Amino acid sequence: MRIMRWLVVLGLVAAGGLYLMARPKPLAAAAVANLTGDAVHGEQVFWAAGCASCHMAAEAKGEAQLVLSGGQRFPSDFGTFIAPNISQDPQHGIGNWSMLDLANAITRGVSPKGEHYYPALPYASYAKMEMQDVADLYAFLKTLPADPTPSQPHELGFPFSIRDSIGVWKLMFLSKDWALPGNLTPTAARGRYIAEALAHCGECHTPRNRLGGMDTTRWLGGAPNPSGEGRIPNITPAKLGWTAADIVQYLTTGFTPEYDSVGGHMAHVVDNMARLPESDRLAVAEYILAVPNVE
Repeated sequence: MRIMRWLVVLGLVAAGGLYLMARPKPLAAAAVANLTGDAVHGEQVFWAAGCASCHMAAEAKGEAQLVLSGGQRFPSDFGTFIAPNISQDPQHGIGNWSMLDLANAITRGVSPKGEHYYPALPYASYAKMEMQDVADLYAFLKTLPADPTPSQPHELGFPFSIRDSIGVWKLMFLSKDWALPGNLTPTAARGRYIAEALAHCGECHTPRNRLGGMDTTRWLGGAPNPSGEGRIPNITPAKLGWTAADIVQYLTTGFTPEYDSVGGHMAHVVDNMARLPESDRLAVAEYILAVPNVE
């Protein structure tokens, strides 16, 4: 009986320790205290990070893409996530957020109320963002319109509806380590930053384990489409079979070397990439050609 009591005590201590370790971990205020945002550069960060692709209304075109009213639905193995309103509306959007609030949300997955966000917001990638880019993004978001559309709750079943469990997920999978480590050329290093941190290419093109963590041993090796329709392709060099010029052309025009045209959600990615300087698209191309092959 004494052994059983000690086992119970040890179990409670371990559970308590795990709870403390898994609590939301926001940034210190000093992380952004001395930063001033540049809205002009922030617009490039906005497009590179694909903010409008997820948070605009479904099928929005032109200037309507800058009305970040949310509502798009993203199915997954864990339920359906619905993109929230991140417009400048102070009640239904993020108009009252500080720069620190934005930094916590996109690099730590922590809300202004101190709750975990689900990793459908790709903070597992954005965690690598430079704080100056966060500040610039914040400055650009402040120039966008407000929209009063209320955000809709995610459609998740038990146990995925328990937000506290996300803290354990973060302990396992939230990291600032590069998927392609080591020293790269300056151009490829820039491409790594765009592809891994801002454009979060791995979130779609990398297979995941049963807990939803990216399998970085098969980085960019292709994955099932969360919608259940087909697969997202392997874009490692041997499988892709494209030159750097081919990749730049695709990210600029949406046409493959075989004259197929981009479709699905990737059309948004190409639209975003085409807004960046050509040097950034070339950097992404050089990075992709440096990624290890996945068969």
